[in-house]
Amino acid sequence: MTVLIGWVLVVRAGGVSLDLVFRPCWDGKPLELEALRHETGSGEVLSVTRLSALVSGAALETAGGEWVDVAPAHAWIDAATGRLRWTLKAVPAGQYRALRFWIGPDPIENHADPAKRLPDDPLSPVLNGLHWDWQGGYIFMALEGRHRSGSGPIIGYSLHFARDPRRTRISLAVPLDLTRDGALRLDWDLASLFRLPSPISLAREGHSTHSRDRDSLADALGRNLPLSFRVGEWMAGSEMAAKAVPAVVPKDLPPNYTPHRFAMAATFPMPALPRDNPLIEERIGLGRRLFHETALSADGSIACASCHGASTGFSDPRRFSPGVRGQSGTRQSMALVNLAWKHEFFWDGRARSLREQVLMPIQDPTEMAETLDSVVGKLSGMPDYPALFAKAFGTPRIDAERMALALEQFVLTLTGFRSRFDLSIQGKASLSDQERRGLELFMTENEPRMGQRGADCFHCHGGPLFTDHQFHDNGLDEKPQDPGRGRITGREADRGKFVTPTLRNIAQTAPYMHDGRFPTLEAVVRHYSEGVRASPNLDPNLAKHAAGGLHLSPEDQSALVAFLKTLSEPVPESSVPSSGRPRP
Repeated sequence: MTVLIGWVLVVRAGGVSLDLVFRPCWDGKPLELEALRHETGSGEVLSVTRLSALVSGAALETAGGEWVDVAPAHAWIDAATGRLRWTLKAVPAGQYRALRFWIGPDPIENHADPAKRLPDDPLSPVLNGLHWDWQGGYIFMALEGRHRSGSGPIIGYSLHFARDPRRTRISLAVPLDLTRDGALRLDWDLASLFRLPSPISLAREGHSTHSRDRDSLADALGRNLPLSFRVGEWMAGSEMAAKAVPAVVPKDLPPNYTPHRFAMAATFPMPALPRDNPLIEERIGLGRRLFHETALSADGSIACASCHGASTGFSDPRRFSPGVRGQSGTRQSMALVNLAWKHEFFWDGRARSLREQVLMPIQDPTEMAETLDSVVGKLSGMPDYPALFAKAFGTPRIDAERMALALEQFVLTLTGFRSRFDLSIQGKASLSDQERRGLELFMTENEPRMGQRGADCFHCHGGPLFTDHQFHDNGLDEKPQDPGRGRITGREADRGKFVTPTLRNIAQTAPYMHDGRFPTLEAVVRHYSEGVRASPNLDPNLAKHAAGGLHLSPEDQSALVAFLKTLSEPVPESSVPSSGRPRP
């Protein structure tokens, strides 16, 4: 399945707005995501699976030659997620003759602390997935997909354009009458990005770049990028207006409560905690009790904690968790840690909020096989719960929404940031030589054309959260039987894709992968070294490697496992109720 895409960049101020409609295209025709049909002119065809960029510094040139900067200064544009708008303000009304902006943030913003960004800031690394933590800066443009040269094999490519000297200015001469609202289409022609003035052949010059110094492929991208944008149609008037954001009112706060201080590492990005469900100790305590309550299941035999045990990183050591009648599912129970930074839940992302997710296992016939009405009735008849709900919500009423609010609060407090790796960063612990070698492999790009060997783990597991929260096919099977994300989206291009799990507490959360097929970390590393299958939707960052994977030496594989084991930490005592663990 192919998807036609278009972007919108909106400039708006003082009742006068300019909507810049960005249209990614190939030879003037709308770009089709996932389609292996775009000809580069060098005997190659390619597809585009990811096109993501940070744009900044929009300015307009007056008739007198003065440049007027417009704020805010940055926007994130992403084709796959449909990012459409960059709303700029305080544009003086008048006549203009040119527009300019930059691909990439300015050097100061590029190296500012990303952990200080608010969750909806375009430079938030959790939002855009474009920050290179280990190198202290952003990827300015990420272009990924697959390509074929002649009748050769289909190979993945991954072009990451970055670093301060490569920040690229886009200048376009165009008369603009901003005495009234208007819209201007800008075509971003990726065919030009590969052709002129520096023709690019991925087969000849390499199918991966991380924009290091003296990288000819990155240099060619930098020369071609300014010429890939063209002015398109002008449209007078604009129908796009800013919508008022409704006020958020906390749900059923009790008259007396104890605010909870959310704990996280200073290096973590700011999470988007629920504003309508502010964390309070009374509600967290209720959620903890419900998490360990077997009455949530049809026969009273299992609780949430039965498949997400604290001693195993809130995961299940069994490959598949049994339900109330002993029936088994087909996916491994995911570890519950740092959920405040996730936006989609379960291996396939079918739940769009944590509040939605916490109630789904209760109703799943292969898990707890209960109804919400029945659970409400059981809890209402138990002596402790009406009083606990009154403390958490102000009245003793028990209903499904309040259950979800309390469970949401408890699982939000399951954070991980106290591992030996974290302590080593703080100077409170040290890593062995082998562990440091594993860290080096983890954070290093594998670019044989430049004599650089690494394990490339950071592409999906980079940053302090050790996950990009995205969905990938990591080459487990040539023909995936579990559709994964594809079942949710209905797109064949998503078949076999599953969300990237965090590596926090990874030593405690075996077995691994969505189906628990690998019993040990050693088996996981062997997969990426030798066992990657050429599946139809294989992630470009894996498909770019030689057949089978990275082909790491046994010593490097052992070093990588040693480093991964430094990411685990003890479970806080506050994660289990004082009454003990759930009944079996």
